[in-house]
Amino acid sequence: MNTSQLIAFLNAIEVGQTDSIRAKLDEARKACVAMEQVELADKLGEATEALSRADIKTYRRRIETVIARLGHLR
Repeated sequence: MNTSQLIAFLNAIEVGQTDSIRAKLDEARKACVAMEQVELADKLGEATEALSRADIKTYRRRIETVIARLGHLR
C-alpha cells in the first residue's frame, strides 16, 4: 500500500462494528511499519486504544494526525 492508498484507506473508515474498525486500523498500522513510519504506526495504535475506551475524540484526532503526516510524505 503506498502513501496515497493508505490515506484513502484511512479516510474510508467509517461507522461500523468495532472489531471491523480495529482490523482496518491494524492493517493500516502494518502498512505504516512496512513504509518505515513507526511513529505513525504508534499513532494508529493509540487510535485503537482510544476506540477501545470509547474515546471517539482522541480516536479521530489520532487518525487525522496520521492522515496529515502521510500527506506530507507524498
